[in-house]
This record gives sequence, structure tokens and C-alpha cells, in this order.
Amino acid sequence: MVLIIFAINIVYVTFFTVRMILTLKGYRYIAAGVSMIEIVIYVVGLGLVLDNLNEIQNLVAYAVGYGCGVIIGTKIEEKMALGYITVNVITADEDKLLPKLLRDQGYGVTDWSANGMEGNRSALQILTPRKYELKLYTTIKELDPKAFIISYEPKAIHGGFWVRSIKRGNLFK
Repeated sequence: MVLIIFAINIVYVTFFTVRMILTLKGYRYIAAGVSMIEIVIYVVGLGLVLDNLNEIQNLVAYAVGYGCGVIIGTKIEEKMALGYITVNVITADEDKLLPKLLRDQGYGVTDWSANGMEGNRSALQILTPRKYELKLYTTIKELDPKAFIISYEPKAIHGGFWVRSIKRGNLFK
């Protein structure tokens, strides 16, 4: 019984975590479908615990399964890598090698001259699907290990070269 409760809660919380992320990323209908499966699993698992509330090991299994489900759910979300990421880079690369190389690889890059504490810099803003985020960081660090990198998830994207390229299916082939 303990293992069944543990497993049910891992599955339930994994579905819960994935559903929440799908909802936040705007995948409403997929999230609704996942939630229907999630709630059935939840009711079955909670019912098993409540029917045997006098056995503390069932409650412990429920709690530990919940924690494991959160970890597994976030790992699955990392693999799904839904959405896009915007990366701002400040680099001492004044000869514009980094923006050109990134554009050649299909990234949308806007660059401009900037001034930092230690002199002239080049500032870049790069948009990429999340699944290419780590590859982008690796490329930047190979060309400029001292680059200053900040990333965030944009809420909305409209217009520009990059959006047109996505619609045509021309990126990262």
C-alpha cells in the first residue's frame, strides 16, 4: 500500500507541475486535458490515504511522493523547454565577431555600442527557443569567457526578422 500511494503521488504531482507550466506558457487546452488525468490520479491517491489514515507510513509515503513528483515534474519541464528566452550580453568584442557568428547560426541578434565601467562594450539582445538556450550560452562563453549574460522569458513577441523566420520555419535547420 505504501509503494502504491508513493507512486500515485509522484505521478499526480508530476502531472500537476507540467499542467501549471503549460498553463503559464499559454497552452490552455493541453493543460485542461492534463488536468483531467491529474485529478483522477489525485482522488485515487488521496482516497487511499484517507481510508487508512491511522497508518502513518501512508501519510509519509504521500508526502515523500509529493516531493519527488515536484522534482520529476520540473525535470520534465526542462526537457520540454517550452517557449522562448531573451538573452542580453555585454561583451568587450568591439569587432562584432560575436553578433555575426550568432546570426549565422540562426539566432535573432540586435547589437549596439555601449559604455561600461572599463570602457567601450558591445551589447547584444538575442532571442532563441528555450531548447537552444544552453547551446547559446556555450557559444557565447567560447568566444568571450568574460561576457556578462542575463536572460529572461519574454511575455509576448511581435514583429521583426526572427518572428517572420519562425513562421516560415527557417530557424536552426
